[in-house]
Amino acid sequence: MRTPSSVLADLLRADATRPRVTFYDDAPGPTRGERIELSARVLANWVAKAGNALQEEYDAAPGTLVRLDLPALHWRTAYWALAVWSVGATVSLVEGTADLTVTDDPQAGADGVVVTLAALARSHPEPLPAGVMDEARELATYGDQLVAWAEPRGEDPALVTHDGTLHYASLVPRTGWPTGARVRVAGPASVALPAMLGSWAVDGSVLLLRGTERDLATERLTTEGVTVDLA
Repeated sequence: MRTPSSVLADLLRADATRPRVTFYDDAPGPTRGERIELSARVLANWVAKAGNALQEEYDAAPGTLVRLDLPALHWRTAYWALAVWSVGATVSLVEGTADLTVTDDPQAGADGVVVTLAALARSHPEPLPAGVMDEARELATYGDQLVAWAEPRGEDPALVTHDGTLHYASLVPRTGWPTGARVRVAGPASVALPAMLGSWAVDGSVLLLRGTERDLATERLTTEGVTVDLA
């Protein structure tokens, strides 16, 4: 069974330095104009820190439901989803009951993690409710190596969306894309997250465009050498 953890491990073995995530932020707001590029090594480091935070602070493990309330096409969403899966827990994209929430909304409540989207942020710019983890301030304190306390089974739920549930046995898709595909991922998180896994599973990389208008998107597809466009 291929899992997100095994896919990430394969990327590290294949080429730890090649870009695996390229992100452009063209959405209105303070992060407009950002371009972020993550190699497999850097991506794995973010995943390790987030995974250790999930285990050490929230006892996340198979059976834990983690609500991801982040922009679908964002580099931070990518590593938080991988972190949840790396500890065997379940990513939920559905509002409602969850064991904890990872969100960019500082008013979302007092149970979980508040993420600051800006790449260079060292703390959240607003006061946060008591008991909430300020990711920008605290995530760097967690370890750079992740050892999962438990491994998921194939029948364990991995991704819950409004369309249903994907289990770990079927989470990593078989896309038929060529080895090394450079994939422009699009759509809601329910589509984007499996597409990211599908690209990485063929030793590929993903391009994430947030709020990018069509003409500029076309230019960036050419500049970034995209070979599969899912928009």
